[in-house]
Amino acid sequence: MRPTMKLTTADLDAALPAQRGRRVRRPPTSDDPSLRAAYQLCRRTTRVHDPGVYALIQLMPAVLRPAGWALWAAVSVLDDLADRRDAEPAEREARVEAWTQALQRDLAAGTSTDLIRHALVDTALQWHLDLSSLQGAMTSTRDDVRGRRFADWTEWRAWCSEAVVPWGDQLRHLFEQAGAPMTLRLDRYKDYEQFVDGTQLTDTLTDLSTDLPQGDLLLPHEALDAFPGAEDDLRQGRWSPATAALIRELTTLARQWLTKPAMTRGMHPGAANMLNTAACLMRAQLDAVDAAGPALLKRAPRPSLVARTRILAPARLRSRLAWSLTPLTVPGPRRPAMTTRDPSPAADDTALRRPPPHPGGARPPQIAADQMPFHVAVIMDGNGRWAEQRGLPRPEGHRAGTAAVHEMVYGALEIGLRHLTLYAFSTENWKRDTEEITTILEAIRRDLDEGPLRDLDVRQRWLGHPAKLPEELVQALRREERRTRNRTALTLTVCINYGGRDEITRTAAALAQAARAGDIDPHLIGQDDFTRHLPYPDMPDVDLLWRTGNEQRTSNFLPWHATYAELHFTPDYWPDVDRRDLWQAITEYSRRQRRHGAAPASHHRPFRHGRSDFRS
Repeated sequence: MRPTMKLTTADLDAALPAQRGRRVRRPPTSDDPSLRAAYQLCRRTTRVHDPGVYALIQLMPAVLRPAGWALWAAVSVLDDLADRRDAEPAEREARVEAWTQALQRDLAAGTSTDLIRHALVDTALQWHLDLSSLQGAMTSTRDDVRGRRFADWTEWRAWCSEAVVPWGDQLRHLFEQAGAPMTLRLDRYKDYEQFVDGTQLTDTLTDLSTDLPQGDLLLPHEALDAFPGAEDDLRQGRWSPATAALIRELTTLARQWLTKPAMTRGMHPGAANMLNTAACLMRAQLDAVDAAGPALLKRAPRPSLVARTRILAPARLRSRLAWSLTPLTVPGPRRPAMTTRDPSPAADDTALRRPPPHPGGARPPQIAADQMPFHVAVIMDGNGRWAEQRGLPRPEGHRAGTAAVHEMVYGALEIGLRHLTLYAFSTENWKRDTEEITTILEAIRRDLDEGPLRDLDVRQRWLGHPAKLPEELVQALRREERRTRNRTALTLTVCINYGGRDEITRTAAALAQAARAGDIDPHLIGQDDFTRHLPYPDMPDVDLLWRTGNEQRTSNFLPWHATYAELHFTPDYWPDVDRRDLWQAITEYSRRQRRHGAAPASHHRPFRHGRSDFRS
């Protein structure tokens, strides 16, 4: 089911002769005999099962190759467990599930008796990878056991994304950790999605001769129905005019999806070389599919040795040059094993930790319960101006602002705040420069992947619309929602691609649909009805709305919830803010008298400006 490139090991050796005598930098843990054996097994497994992928991993820096072998060997093992026909589907599902659960236990222990899992666990700990993001892909592999049927291309693409993208993300994280990020351009994200689709479609066409006898036809009915009779012919192993026309159509489509020259523009040349080489290899594979004719249904086609050599030989030279000019970051000491036992949504939270103390030793003020806000919303403004003030590009301010986000969460937990909502990216922010937008969204995704808040008692939620957002970011946001849904101390809502008017418009549309369906009487609609159709009906009203950056407007932020919010504006730019500023804002809120339209009390405390002692 995984994307493969059908090259033989002998062909690969002929195309890429080994560099005898050349010193290769070994991974930091290779002095351990059992670990060295584990990585060697992963290397052999990848080379035998997926020679084309092995060729691409050889284009990575030498220090990253063992991690690449470990990741792909795990893919191969899981796929084999799902595809082996020596057992009934239920037993094969159980095998995949058992392997996946064993991996979670091994991650917690920091080692494994299974060699491939041993290498995978070491890779995760050495390179600080979060393998929990693979949970969906592993579940997809398990579910593949019972066969797949796709009504249309949308369902097919969702399967591709779920099964393939998380593994590719792990390779991207490896490059990031090594200091050569495989940065994806936001304005080319559609290209990346289609590239993934192209790899999977190429694999599906290549594997027809093995999939069809097993009853698998992994093409959407939308494509099959356009060529009447083709599906029956394929299932019967018959090569017909309809079948030939279908294959021509699909290979043409796959070539279009794989040919995205702008996709690697601006990317590190070593990473770009890998992706461009992958595209060339798969287009050569499609040429072999086209040339196979009726033999396509009998055996997997392979490109000629000349075609592969023409692609791989110069790619290997480009790779050596690119990495020889790149200073790479090698991981330091192996980080401790993960303390959580299972990153799935059903995991318990027995290993939650307290937030780290403030570096200066500051402690939160004591605020009476009846004077504490229940919900604080923050407009994190001034990142770009902070950078410009220091002569830096604006995107650097957004990177610096990530630390302030962590500080807000730590401070909220310490003072006992129940709801914190942060305005990270608005629907209006799409008007900004593409590089700045990419930096903002990439910083959010990287923070989610690195997980500095993961072990805190924080329920994370995302408020916004997925349109135009990178799919990997959407998946990461939803993953954290699932993972933390049972936590209770603080609800952290991050607004990304959010607009208040957009939220109200969509809620009104949902309410109109409910009225049209007869679920509600339009003449009796009240505020409670509207609230029930909001994205998060349980989100409480905002008590305190705070904006940094010396601006005094609410900027389309939570208009429904912030109708009666107390407003608090401060001059500091967001990267200069820490938890003491949150405590200061809450202290000032506690001095205000909230009336909600009622007459003022005869004795009330005046509102006072200035910082409290805990900030000094």
